[in-house]
Amino acid sequence: MPNVTTIHHGDRIAREGQVRLGCSAVILNETKQKVLLTQRADNGQWCLPSGGVDPGERVEETCIREVYEETGLNIRVTRLVGVYSDPNRLAEYPDGNKAHVIALSFEGEVIDGELGLSDETTDFGYFTVKEMNDLDMLLNHKERILDVFAKAEKAIIK
Repeated sequence: MPNVTTIHHGDRIAREGQVRLGCSAVILNETKQKVLLTQRADNGQWCLPSGGVDPGERVEETCIREVYEETGLNIRVTRLVGVYSDPNRLAEYPDGNKAHVIALSFEGEVIDGELGLSDETTDFGYFTVKEMNDLDMLLNHKERILDVFAKAEKAIIK
């Protein structure tokens, strides 16, 4: 079986999975017009730096750790953009585990480090929203990016 997560949709289908908490980081370039994306080694899709929360870890720590592991950059979390918990979406992983993914998306700024590849990434780049239309992107990551540009006064809850 290929190492690809399958997404199932249906009325409250997420009840069939375990809750899994994850974090993603939206990192803008200097002009604030482009977003850093990485290409995943496991399925070739483009995404925000992201990953699951480890036990005993604060969500900001997860965000910072995942960005560093996937890109080599150290960031500072600047704000919570949104909380995403669609009960009508169920992730099924290659090992057969099923999850109701609850994702916290943060905006972050680079404080140091050197942008590079990791064992989880095969490519990276900064892209405009328009350029993202031509990319095969992971799940709802583009939605999270659009929510950053919406500049809401409070975190978005979806």
